[in-house]
Amino acid sequence: MELSALYLPQFHQIPENDEWWGEGFTEWTNVKRARPLFRGHAQPVTPGELGYYSLLDPQIRERQVELAKIAGITSFCYWHYWFGGREILERPLREVVASGSPDFPFFVGWANQSWSGVWHGLSHHILIEQTYPGIEDHRAHLTSLLPTLTDPRYVTIDGKPVMLIFRPTELPNARQFVEEFQQVARELGLPGLYLVAWLEGREWGVQYTTHDADGFDGGLYVEFPFTRTLGTKVRDRLRARDERFGPARYHYTDHLPQPRQALSGRLHQSVQPNWDNTPRSTRRGAVALSTSPARFEQQLTDALELEKKNPAGRQLVIVKSWNEWAEGNYLEPDAVHGRGWLDAVRRARLATGVDQ
Repeated sequence: MELSALYLPQFHQIPENDEWWGEGFTEWTNVKRARPLFRGHAQPVTPGELGYYSLLDPQIRERQVELAKIAGITSFCYWHYWFGGREILERPLREVVASGSPDFPFFVGWANQSWSGVWHGLSHHILIEQTYPGIEDHRAHLTSLLPTLTDPRYVTIDGKPVMLIFRPTELPNARQFVEEFQQVARELGLPGLYLVAWLEGREWGVQYTTHDADGFDGGLYVEFPFTRTLGTKVRDRLRARDERFGPARYHYTDHLPQPRQALSGRLHQSVQPNWDNTPRSTRRGAVALSTSPARFEQQLTDALELEKKNPAGRQLVIVKSWNEWAEGNYLEPDAVHGRGWLDAVRRARLATGVDQ
């Protein structure tokens, strides 16, 4: 079974972030300046043994892989950013591909969404717009990715390189996109791609339910495993947006949430250990309460058991995330739990027998 963790490459300096947020900005900038916003709010969080690293340091990338292997994570899904010919934050993965190190499987998730100032409370300020120029852009996109997609470490299902599409709802025509993307992949000598649509669950249902009809090979069901704790739903929505009352607060659920309606096609499972995006969004953010490695372990156990229903060789579980420190969801060691989140992964694997 493939047990992957989403991997954020935002931990090194790039010219765009220097321009938008100030010289030397990385995701650590947000993490370090976070402050507690209510009684018992555990901010700022502090990284453990890896420290405030730069992903341009090959030794850090090696140490990340050592930790992942001990826990039973089998691959990283690197977030990939492509905006109509412009690629951002590509350097860590390109260095992994060029150097052949670390010796650890990976694949990419295309974060096909416009960049805005939402991470910093400027939700209406578009920094880079996501566009879809058409098949020639698909050709340029996949040509740029070809050394990555053909790397011997790249994760495949049914012999096809796996690629996660973050926002299928924002594709102008999802079915046409899938057909053209697959066509270009084959023209470039690939056997096609194993395309996975991100299916985001909300209280009103699933935002995208036609991934199978549109030609996606699978859907990753992603549901925030939290329930509201403060007042009515309307009041909570207001608190999430109003800096006078935020951040919104939620309780971590006991078991992995499942779709509220039947979904066609193959589904893959997603698990989230924690959530606190106040380092990015301050009082406009949201915080998960009562989280712990033990509760995450239960949800991951649920996910692994559910995923075993898929055929062997087509089993994929994704943890969100390996290192989303400014969202509070990460597996890397921290100053409070040490390697606790990673130990929870190892125990869930053992409990479900996926290593046997």
